[in-house]
Amino acid sequence: MKIVQVIFLFFLIVPFVEIYLLLQLGGIVGVIPTVLLVVFTAVLGAWLLRRQGFATWQRLQKNLAKGAVPAYEMIEGPILLVGGALLLTPGFFTDALGFACLIPQMRRKFAKYVIENHLINVQEGSPFQKPKPKEDNVIEGEYERKED
Repeated sequence: MKIVQVIFLFFLIVPFVEIYLLLQLGGIVGVIPTVLLVVFTAVLGAWLLRRQGFATWQRLQKNLAKGAVPAYEMIEGPILLVGGALLLTPGFFTDALGFACLIPQMRRKFAKYVIENHLINVQEGSPFQKPKPKEDNVIEGEYERKED
C-alpha cells in the first residue's frame, strides 16, 4: 500500500475512532469530566513535549560540539513535532499516539529503524551521505606540459 493511501485511510478512520471513544467515555463518566480529561491531556502533552523537545535539542547541540553527527536527534525532532500535533488534537486515540511519540525509548527505536532501513533519502553533497566507492578506472600518473 502506498503512503498516500495510508495517510488517506488514517484521516478517514481516526475521526470515527475519536468520536466513538469520546461518546463511550462521555456515557460512562459524563460530559464535563470527559471535556476536562481532553483538556488535561492536551496541557500535559504540551508540557511533556516542551521537556522532551529541550532534552533532544540539548543532545543535538552536545553531539555537534563533539563533532558527531546528531542523526538520532534529527529524526527525533520531527517525531516530537508529530507527537505534539497529535496531543493538541482533541481525542483519546490521537492522545495515545502522541504520548507514544513522547516516550524516549519508543522514539529512539523508531529513529533507529528509520536510519537502519534507509527510509530517508540523503541529498547529494550532504555530510550524512555515505562515501562513494572509488572507481577502478582511475589512472594515476604525472604529466608535464611543454610549450612549442
